[in-house]
Amino acid sequence: MSFAMAFSKKEDESGLSSYYNNKTTIIQEARVFNESPISPRKCRALLTRIVYLLYVGETFSTQESTTLFFGTTKLFQHKDSALRQAVYLTIKELATTAEDVIMVTSSIMKDMQPNSEVIYRPNAIRALCRIIDPSMAQGVERFFKAAIVDKNPSISSAALVSAYHLFPHAKDVVKRWVNEAQEAVNAKSGGYFGSVSTGSGFFGGGSSQSGAQTVPSSSNITQYHALGLLSLVGGKSGAGTTLKNAMALCMLIRYAAKVMEEDPNVQRQMVELLEGWLRHKSDMVNFEAARVICEMKNVTAAQLTKSIAVMQLFLSSPKPVLKFAATRTLAALALSHPASVAACNVDLENLITDSNRSVATYAITTLLKTGNEASVDRLIKQITGFMSEISDEFKVIIVDAIRSLCLKFPAKHAAMLTFLSGVLRDEGGYDFKRAVVEAIFDMIKFIGECKEQALSHLCEFIEDCEFTKLSVRILHLLGIEGPKSSQPAKYIRFIYNRVVLENAPVRAAAVASMAKFGVNSTDPKLNHSIAVLLNRCLDDVDDEVRDRAALYLKVFKTQTLVEPYIKEDSVLSLAALESKLVSYVKDTTAAAQPFDVSTIPKISRAQAALESARPSTLDTIGVPAAKKTSSSPPPPTAAETQSAYAEKLAAVPAFASYGPIFNSSAKPLPLTESETEYQVTCVKHIFKEHIVFQFNVSNTLPDTVLENVTMAMQTEDAGLTQDFVLPIESLSAVTSPGIAYVSFTRDEPEDYATATFQCTLQFVSKELDPSTGEPEADGYEDEYQIEEVELSAGGDYIVPSYAAFGAEWDRLKAGPSVTETFGLGTSVESLKAACDSIIEVLNMEPLGGTEVPTSSSVHTLQLSGLVTGGGGKVLVRCRMTFSQGVGVTLELGVRAEKQDVCQLVVNAVGG
Repeated sequence: MSFAMAFSKKEDESGLSSYYNNKTTIIQEARVFNESPISPRKCRALLTRIVYLLYVGETFSTQESTTLFFGTTKLFQHKDSALRQAVYLTIKELATTAEDVIMVTSSIMKDMQPNSEVIYRPNAIRALCRIIDPSMAQGVERFFKAAIVDKNPSISSAALVSAYHLFPHAKDVVKRWVNEAQEAVNAKSGGYFGSVSTGSGFFGGGSSQSGAQTVPSSSNITQYHALGLLSLVGGKSGAGTTLKNAMALCMLIRYAAKVMEEDPNVQRQMVELLEGWLRHKSDMVNFEAARVICEMKNVTAAQLTKSIAVMQLFLSSPKPVLKFAATRTLAALALSHPASVAACNVDLENLITDSNRSVATYAITTLLKTGNEASVDRLIKQITGFMSEISDEFKVIIVDAIRSLCLKFPAKHAAMLTFLSGVLRDEGGYDFKRAVVEAIFDMIKFIGECKEQALSHLCEFIEDCEFTKLSVRILHLLGIEGPKSSQPAKYIRFIYNRVVLENAPVRAAAVASMAKFGVNSTDPKLNHSIAVLLNRCLDDVDDEVRDRAALYLKVFKTQTLVEPYIKEDSVLSLAALESKLVSYVKDTTAAAQPFDVSTIPKISRAQAALESARPSTLDTIGVPAAKKTSSSPPPPTAAETQSAYAEKLAAVPAFASYGPIFNSSAKPLPLTESETEYQVTCVKHIFKEHIVFQFNVSNTLPDTVLENVTMAMQTEDAGLTQDFVLPIESLSAVTSPGIAYVSFTRDEPEDYATATFQCTLQFVSKELDPSTGEPEADGYEDEYQIEEVELSAGGDYIVPSYAAFGAEWDRLKAGPSVTETFGLGTSVESLKAACDSIIEVLNMEPLGGTEVPTSSSVHTLQLSGLVTGGGGKVLVRCRMTFSQGVGVTLELGVRAEKQDVCQLVVNAVGG
C-alpha cells in the first residue's frame, strides 16, 4: 500500500492508525534493522512511521532516540538508494535528541565524496550539518566548499542550506565560504537536480534500478540559497542583474527595502532599481517590487505611479492569489495615499462581487478609504449583502474601514450607524463585536448628532451580550454620556436590568453607572428612584456589588465626596506606585518618614485600563531597541520605564545609598548616528542628592573588543561635582550593549541644576584572534567623540501627571504663578509644531489642545506635571497665536505650589 493510500483511509475509526503509529510498537519493531538479510521494504515502512511521528509532534526519550538512531545507521551497509534516502531523513530528525551521534560521521562522509552516487550526496550533506560538533566544522570545510560550487544544483543547494544552519554555531568557519557562495550566485542555469531513481520511490516498495535517469533543471534555485547565505554572513553580491531565479530576486528586493529603511538617502537610487523589476517576466518579482515601493517611508505620489499600475493589472488577473495580494496592498496604501489608489476604483468595484470573499473584502475596504461621500450609501448596501459570507477576521477589517469612514464623512452617520447596529445583532466572536462597539464609541465621541441614537443601539446590544468585557465598557460609557442626554431616565431601565440578570462584574459596573446618573442629575425624582434601586443592591450576593452600592449611597448623602469618588477621572499610576513603594521599603533611612503619595504621578482612568493590560517589558528597558514588527508588544509606559530603571540601579552596589529615584529619562537619548561603529544612548537618573548618567554602549565591529570602556564628561556649569565612573570591563559585538555609569553630586539639592556636558567615549581597543576568538594581548588606547548631553530645566525634573485641569487651575489660583510672553518666530511653522515642541521640552502631560484645527490661528494647550524632590504640582496654560511673517507668539501661564518651580518652567521654555 502506498503512503498516500494509507492516509486516504479513515484508519482512526478502526483504531488501526493508533496502533500503526504507536511509539512503543515502533520501538519493538525496530529489530527489523538487525535482520539478515535486510528487507528494504520493511525498513522503509518503519522509517516512514518514525518520521511521521516526529513530524506530528511525538517525542522520543534520549534512550529511545539513541536506540533507534544506531539501529537505523546499520542500514548504511545496504545499497538500496530509496532506503538510503529514508535513513538520512530519519537520522537527521533523531540527531537532536540521541546521544553519541557523532560516531556516524565517517559513514556519512563516505557518501559526500565526489565519486559517490549523486543521489546520496545532498542527503549526506544535510545530515552531516545536524550531526557534527561545531568544533569539527573546520575539518569538513573542504567538503562543503567543493559542494557549494558543484555543478549539480541539488548538491550545491544542500551545501548552501546546511551552511546556513551551521552559521550560528561556527560563524568564523562559514564566513570563509563567501567566495564559493558568490560563485554559486553567479552560476549559470543548467545542470541537474541529480539522479532520480526509476524504482518505486522513496516510500514505496521495490528496489532501485542501476542506470538512474537525470532530470535537467533550469530553476536556478541555487541562487536563492546562495543569496540567503551571503546576506547572513555579511557578504556582498553584485549579481543583481545576473539573478534568474524569481525567489532570489524577491529576496534581493527585500534586502533593498531594508537598505532604504536604514539609510533613507539611497531611496531615490533604490526606487530606480525597483522600477526596473516591475517589468520582470515573473509575477512574483513584479508584485514584490511594487509592494516594497508602496510601503516605503515618505513615498511620493509620483513614485507610486508605476507600482499602482502594476497592482491595477493584477486586479484583473484570472489568478486569485494575485488579486488578493494586490487588493490587500492597495487597502494598506489607501490609508496614507487615497488619491493615488483612487485610480484603481473602477477595477476594485468589479471585485466586489468576486467569488473569493477575501478579495471582495479588501476591495470594499479600499473603496471605503478612497471613495467620495456620494458613494457611501451604495457601498454600504453592497457590504451588507456579503457580511454573513465572510469570516470574523475580514468582518473586523470592514468594520475598521467603516469606523474611519464615519469620521471622514460625518454627514453620512445615519447610514453607517444603521449598518453597525445591524451587524452588531449578527453572530460573531469577541473581536468582531469589540470592533463594532469601538466604531460606535468613536461616533458618539466625534459626531454629536448621533449620540443618543448610538447609545440606544448599545442599550439594546447589552440585553443579549454574551461578553462581560463589552458589557462593562458599554455600561461605563452610559454612565458618562447618559446623564448628558435630553432624556437620561430612559437608560436607567436597561442599566438596572443588568443588575437583575447578569453576572457579578456586570452588576458592579451597572451600579457604578447608575450612581453617575444620580450624581449628575438635577431631577429630584430621578435621584430618589436611583437611591431606591441602589438600596436594593445592598442585598446582592456579591460583595463587590454590595460595597459599591453602599459607597454611592454614602456619597449621595455627603456631597463633598462626589468630586473625589465619582467625578474624579484620575488614578495613581500603579506601576509608579509599586516602584516607589519598593524603594521606600528597601530604604532604611526613609522608614521613619511617612510615605508621600503626592509624589506619585496620576494618569487618567483610560490610561490605567491600558496600563493594566500591558505585557511586562522590564527586561528590555535602557538598551538600543530592535526594529518593531506588527507582532511586537507595545512599548512600555513611562511608569513601567521608571520601575525598570529603579530595579536595574538597585542592583548596582555603588548606588545603594542614593535613595529612591525621583525621575528617569522617558526614553534613551541617541548620541551617535545609527550606522556608526560605536552606538551610544544616554539615560539620566535624578536622585535627591545625586544625578547618574547611564550610557548604553554598543560595539558593532565583529573583529574588535573594547576593554575598560568609560565616558569622560566635562562641563563649565557649576552646581555638580563628579563622584566616580563605573566602566564596562569588556565589550564585543556579541556582548553589546553594555552600560557605563557616571555619577555626580548635586551641590545644592534644593536647586534644579542645569548643565551641558562634552562627552568622549574612552576605551582600549584590541583585535580578536581569528583562530581562538580571544582578544590579542596588545591593544591601544582610543577615544570616540559623541554628541553633547544636556541636563535641562524642564524635561529632567518634571514628571507627567494627569489632573482635572479646570479644578486644579482654580485651586492653585492663590499660589505662586508666572505669566511670560515669548516670540517663537517663523522657525516654528505651525501651532501644531509649537504644541509638540512645548510638550517635548517640558515633559508634561497634555490634558487638552493637542489636536489643532488646520484653519485655526489661535490655540490653547494645557499641561500638567509633578516636580521631583517635593516640588509639587505644576500646571501650564499655553495660549498661542499664529500669523504669517511673524510665526507663533506664546503666552505662557504657570501655576505651581512653589515659586521656584514656576521659574523652572519659564527657564525651560525661554532657554
